[in-house]
Amino acid sequence: MITLQVNGSAQTCETNLNMPQLLVHLGLNPKLLAVEYNGEILHRQFWDETILQNGDRLEIVTIVGGG
Repeated sequence: MITLQVNGSAQTCETNLNMPQLLVHLGLNPKLLAVEYNGEILHRQFWDETILQNGDRLEIVTIVGGG
């Protein structure tokens, strides 16, 4: 198990998860999110290859459309 900081709160998860797997584990829909990973916006094209490590810091926001 590893511990991550997600939106300022500690979360534990299995090792060797990539970003989409973590988001599903957290009960989130990856299609509707933007992710900051260790202080940098993580572009969606890199999500599959980003394996989360103990101590990583994530800020996850929901994309909201409107008019």
